[in-house]
Amino acid sequence: MFGLSKEELAVLKRLSTPQKIQDYLDALPQNHEKNGGTCLSPRMALRAQKAHCIEGALIAATALWLQGERPLLLDLKTFDIEIDSDHVVALYKKNGYWGAISKTNHAVLRYRDPIYKTVRELALSYFHEYFLVTDGKKTLRSYSRPFSLKRFGASWITAEEDLWHIAEALDTVTHFPLIPKGHEQHLRPASPIERTASSIPEWNKSDLKI
Repeated sequence: MFGLSKEELAVLKRLSTPQKIQDYLDALPQNHEKNGGTCLSPRMALRAQKAHCIEGALIAATALWLQGERPLLLDLKTFDIEIDSDHVVALYKKNGYWGAISKTNHAVLRYRDPIYKTVRELALSYFHEYFLVTDGKKTLRSYSRPFSLKRFGASWITAEEDLWHIAEALDTVTHFPLIPKGHEQHLRPASPIERTASSIPEWNKSDLKI
Protein backbone atom coordinates (compact mmCIF):
# COMPACT_ATOMS: atom_id res chain seq x y z
CA MET A 1 0.00 0.00 0.00
CA PHE A 2 1.25 3.49 -0.98
CA GLY A 3 4.45 1.80 -2.20
CA LEU A 4 5.56 1.11 1.37
CA SER A 5 7.66 -1.93 2.15
CA LYS A 6 6.35 -4.75 4.33
CA GLU A 7 8.52 -3.50 7.20
CA GLU A 8 7.36 0.12 6.83
CA LEU A 9 3.72 -0.96 6.71
CA ALA A 10 4.17 -3.04 9.84
CA VAL A 11 5.48 -0.02 11.75
CA LEU A 12 2.80 2.38 10.53
CA LYS A 13 -0.14 0.00 10.88
CA ARG A 14 0.70 -0.49 14.55
CA LEU A 15 0.01 3.22 14.96
CA SER A 16 -3.73 2.61 14.87
CA THR A 17 -4.89 5.55 17.02
CA PRO A 18 -3.82 9.20 17.36
CA GLN A 19 -2.48 8.36 20.83
CA LYS A 20 -0.27 5.57 19.47
CA ILE A 21 0.98 7.83 16.68
CA GLN A 22 1.88 10.49 19.24
CA ASP A 23 3.66 7.95 21.46
CA TYR A 24 5.74 6.87 18.46
CA LEU A 25 6.68 10.45 17.58
CA ASP A 26 7.58 11.20 21.20
CA ALA A 27 9.99 8.24 21.17
CA LEU A 28 11.51 9.25 17.82
CA PRO A 29 14.71 11.32 18.24
CA GLN A 30 14.63 14.94 17.18
CA ASN A 31 16.08 15.78 13.77
CA HIS A 32 18.44 18.64 14.58
CA GLU A 33 19.34 19.04 10.88
CA LYS A 34 23.08 18.86 11.66
CA ASN A 35 23.95 18.76 7.97
CA GLY A 36 21.51 21.44 6.83
CA GLY A 37 17.76 21.83 6.47
CA THR A 38 15.61 18.82 5.63
CA CYS A 39 12.02 17.96 4.86
CA LEU A 40 12.27 14.18 4.97
CA SER A 41 9.59 11.97 3.49
CA PRO A 42 8.03 9.42 5.86
CA ARG A 43 10.22 6.69 4.32
CA MET A 44 13.38 8.74 4.81
CA ALA A 45 12.44 9.71 8.37
CA LEU A 46 11.61 6.12 9.34
CA ARG A 47 14.93 4.95 7.92
CA ALA A 48 16.91 7.74 9.59
CA GLN A 49 15.00 7.31 12.86
CA LYS A 50 14.63 11.03 13.41
CA ALA A 51 12.16 13.80 12.60
CA HIS A 52 11.32 17.42 13.28
CA CYS A 53 7.88 19.02 13.25
CA ILE A 54 6.74 18.80 9.61
CA GLU A 55 8.49 15.44 9.18
CA GLY A 56 6.63 14.10 12.21
CA ALA A 57 3.38 15.55 10.90
CA LEU A 58 3.92 13.77 7.57
CA ILE A 59 4.48 10.45 9.37
CA ALA A 60 1.33 11.04 11.42
CA ALA A 61 -0.72 11.93 8.34
CA THR A 62 0.48 8.75 6.62
CA ALA A 63 -0.49 6.60 9.60
CA LEU A 64 -3.92 8.25 9.74
CA TRP A 65 -4.41 7.73 6.00
CA LEU A 66 -3.63 4.03 6.40
CA GLN A 67 -6.44 3.92 8.98
CA GLY A 68 -8.87 5.46 6.50
CA GLU A 69 -8.65 9.02 7.85
CA ARG A 70 -7.86 12.11 5.80
CA PRO A 71 -4.16 13.11 5.70
CA LEU A 72 -4.45 16.72 6.90
CA LEU A 73 -1.84 19.21 8.07
CA LEU A 74 -2.23 22.48 9.95
CA ASP A 75 0.36 25.25 9.66
CA LEU A 76 0.86 27.60 12.61
CA LYS A 77 2.63 30.72 11.40
CA THR A 78 4.67 33.19 13.46
CA PHE A 79 5.08 36.90 12.78
CA ASP A 80 8.63 36.42 11.45
CA ILE A 81 10.18 33.11 10.37
CA GLU A 82 13.65 34.61 10.92
CA ILE A 83 12.87 35.13 14.61
CA ASP A 84 10.72 32.11 15.47
CA SER A 85 9.89 29.00 13.47
CA ASP A 86 6.45 28.08 12.19
CA HIS A 87 5.03 24.80 13.49
CA VAL A 88 3.18 22.06 11.59
CA VAL A 89 0.88 19.44 13.10
CA ALA A 90 -1.28 16.63 11.72
CA LEU A 91 -5.01 17.05 12.23
CA TYR A 92 -7.46 14.34 13.19
CA LYS A 93 -11.15 14.33 14.07
CA LYS A 94 -13.22 12.28 16.54
CA ASN A 95 -17.00 12.60 16.76
CA GLY A 96 -16.85 15.99 15.06
CA TYR A 97 -14.10 17.40 17.28
CA TRP A 98 -10.59 18.32 16.16
CA GLY A 99 -7.33 17.21 17.72
CA ALA A 100 -3.67 17.41 16.66
CA ILE A 101 -0.59 15.19 16.59
CA SER A 102 2.67 17.07 17.02
CA LYS A 103 6.41 16.42 16.88
CA THR A 104 8.26 18.94 19.02
CA ASN A 105 11.41 18.96 21.12
CA HIS A 106 10.02 20.95 24.02
CA ALA A 107 7.30 20.86 26.66
CA VAL A 108 5.03 23.06 24.56
CA LEU A 109 3.29 22.90 21.14
CA ARG A 110 2.45 19.24 21.69
CA TYR A 111 -0.46 16.79 21.18
CA ARG A 112 -4.03 18.06 21.40
CA ASP A 113 -6.95 15.90 22.49
CA PRO A 114 -10.04 15.95 20.22
CA ILE A 115 -12.06 18.52 22.15
CA TYR A 116 -12.05 21.49 19.74
CA LYS A 117 -15.16 22.34 17.74
CA THR A 118 -13.25 24.30 15.10
CA VAL A 119 -9.73 24.41 13.72
CA ARG A 120 -9.52 28.00 14.96
CA GLU A 121 -10.24 26.84 18.51
CA LEU A 122 -7.47 24.28 18.21
CA ALA A 123 -5.02 26.82 16.78
CA LEU A 124 -5.82 29.25 19.60
CA SER A 125 -4.90 26.57 22.14
CA TYR A 126 -1.30 26.95 21.01
CA PHE A 127 -1.21 30.74 21.31
CA HIS A 128 -0.26 31.23 24.97
CA GLU A 129 2.65 28.77 24.82
CA TYR A 130 4.10 29.97 21.50
CA PHE A 131 6.76 32.45 22.62
CA LEU A 132 10.46 33.26 22.51
CA VAL A 133 12.39 31.83 25.45
CA THR A 134 14.71 34.84 25.32
CA ASP A 135 12.14 37.49 26.23
CA GLY A 136 8.74 35.77 26.41
CA LYS A 137 7.34 37.59 23.35
CA LYS A 138 4.34 35.69 21.97
CA THR A 139 4.88 35.00 18.28
CA LEU A 140 1.97 32.97 16.86
CA ARG A 141 -0.08 35.08 14.46
CA SER A 142 -2.07 32.91 12.04
CA TYR A 143 -3.14 29.39 11.11
CA SER A 144 -3.89 27.67 7.83
CA ARG A 145 -7.05 25.96 6.74
CA PRO A 146 -6.81 22.13 6.91
CA PHE A 147 -4.33 21.18 4.20
CA SER A 148 -4.99 17.87 2.45
CA LEU A 149 -1.97 15.89 1.30
CA LYS A 150 -4.14 13.95 -1.15
CA ARG A 151 -3.50 16.67 -3.74
CA PHE A 152 0.05 15.31 -4.03
CA GLY A 153 -1.02 11.72 -4.64
CA ALA A 154 0.81 9.17 -2.50
CA SER A 155 4.32 9.17 -4.00
CA TRP A 156 5.55 11.67 -1.38
CA ILE A 157 5.26 8.98 1.30
CA THR A 158 8.12 6.96 -0.18
CA ALA A 159 10.02 9.78 -1.91
CA GLU A 160 13.81 9.67 -1.75
CA GLU A 161 14.18 13.43 -1.85
CA ASP A 162 13.18 16.23 0.50
CA LEU A 163 9.55 17.31 0.25
CA TRP A 164 10.18 21.03 -0.05
CA HIS A 165 7.34 21.40 -2.56
CA ILE A 166 4.88 20.30 0.13
CA ALA A 167 6.37 22.65 2.72
CA GLU A 168 6.21 25.54 0.25
CA ALA A 169 2.61 24.78 -0.75
CA LEU A 170 1.58 24.66 2.90
CA ASP A 171 3.31 27.97 3.57
CA THR A 172 1.42 29.71 0.76
CA VAL A 173 -2.06 28.32 1.45
CA THR A 174 -4.65 30.69 2.93
CA HIS A 175 -3.94 31.59 6.56
CA PHE A 176 -6.27 33.27 9.03
CA PRO A 177 -5.24 35.80 11.72
CA LEU A 178 -5.54 34.85 15.38
CA ILE A 179 -5.10 38.24 17.05
CA PRO A 180 -7.85 40.89 16.80
CA LYS A 181 -6.72 44.05 15.04
CA GLY A 182 -4.98 46.43 17.43
CA HIS A 183 -4.58 43.86 20.22
CA GLU A 184 -0.87 43.07 19.87
CA GLN A 185 -0.12 45.91 22.27
CA HIS A 186 -2.15 44.11 24.94
CA LEU A 187 -0.19 40.85 24.82
CA ARG A 188 1.67 39.96 28.01
CA PRO A 189 5.05 38.22 27.65
CA ALA A 190 5.40 34.73 29.06
CA SER A 191 6.56 34.60 32.68
CA PRO A 192 10.15 33.59 33.56
CA ILE A 193 8.97 30.22 34.89
CA GLU A 194 7.17 29.52 31.60
CA ARG A 195 10.27 30.44 29.63
CA THR A 196 12.44 28.20 31.79
CA ALA A 197 10.09 25.23 31.39
CA SER A 198 9.86 25.79 27.64
CA SER A 199 13.64 25.83 27.22
CA ILE A 200 14.09 22.23 28.42
CA PRO A 201 14.71 20.01 25.36
CA GLU A 202 13.36 16.48 25.08
CA TRP A 203 16.30 15.46 22.90
CA ASN A 204 19.62 17.21 23.53
CA LYS A 205 21.54 17.92 20.35
CA SER A 206 24.82 16.90 22.00
CA ASP A 207 23.40 13.50 22.98
CA LEU A 208 22.45 12.50 19.45
CA LYS A 209 24.76 11.06 16.83
CA ILE A 210 22.18 11.55 14.10
